[in-house]
Amino acid sequence: MSCRPILQIRLDAAYRLRPILRDVAFEIAPGEILALVGESGAGKSTLVLSVMGLLGLRGGSAKGQVILDGQDLISMPERDLRKIRGRKIALVPQSPMSALNPAISLGAHFREAWKAHERFSTPAFEHRVRTLLGEVQLPSDKEFLSRRPREISVGQAQRVLIAMAMLHRPALIVADEPTSALDPVTQVQVIDLLRTLSRRYGTSMLYISHDLVSVLRLADRIAVLEGGRIVECLPKKDLKRAREEATLAFIRCLPAPPDVLLQWQQDSADTPPAETHYPAASGRQ
Repeated sequence: MSCRPILQIRLDAAYRLRPILRDVAFEIAPGEILALVGESGAGKSTLVLSVMGLLGLRGGSAKGQVILDGQDLISMPERDLRKIRGRKIALVPQSPMSALNPAISLGAHFREAWKAHERFSTPAFEHRVRTLLGEVQLPSDKEFLSRRPREISVGQAQRVLIAMAMLHRPALIVADEPTSALDPVTQVQVIDLLRTLSRRYGTSMLYISHDLVSVLRLADRIAVLEGGRIVECLPKKDLKRAREEATLAFIRCLPAPPDVLLQWQQDSADTPPAETHYPAASGRQ
């Protein structure tokens, strides 16, 4: 494994004269999952937009460095950023139904995402999509791919977006509260899916959330954002060493102490799961 971080950030961001992020600095190693937690208004969404080079579309500005695999995205012109987004860095957004185009089929979503970075080859494209849909536990038949977003469930839509994010095997996935619109069972399935895909492909991940339970299930390290600053960053196994009030407030909201939850998760991981049958294309989940 390379010693150089896949992502290095030192960032300030503002909307006009109103500062939002102040000297936010962290790194993500190759294959690492870093969770960023914070209350509403802490600056999580601003950070996501800054990392993706999209803050200007919301009237904001960012300065500093967002270095992805040796390239500084902050100083990169938009035409070059378009070559990076989706290929080296991909986003799994918070609201899957809003992120998908209601006017086109699921298959068309994959085709457009593929053609953005690859010369179109029907066998290569179809093999990649079929493989990914199997990995995210969705059907890959023509009937399913011919559906429009309104014809699938929210959970299925989120899995489609995860598959699209993985289409070009990016170095980094930014997952922006990807479980907030899902029921508890589907939340766990999506968290486990993200963890499995990260390990399988060696993909690093910046996971944004305010749900510390999902963070404990997924992340390697946890950074806490408060008032536009990162106040603490710890390996999840060391949460008992937390000293900042913002971190302690999240810990107090847990249904059990962090070490108890981590041990329970480890015991669950060591137990072979029962065989799961996913519905055919005609069903929703």
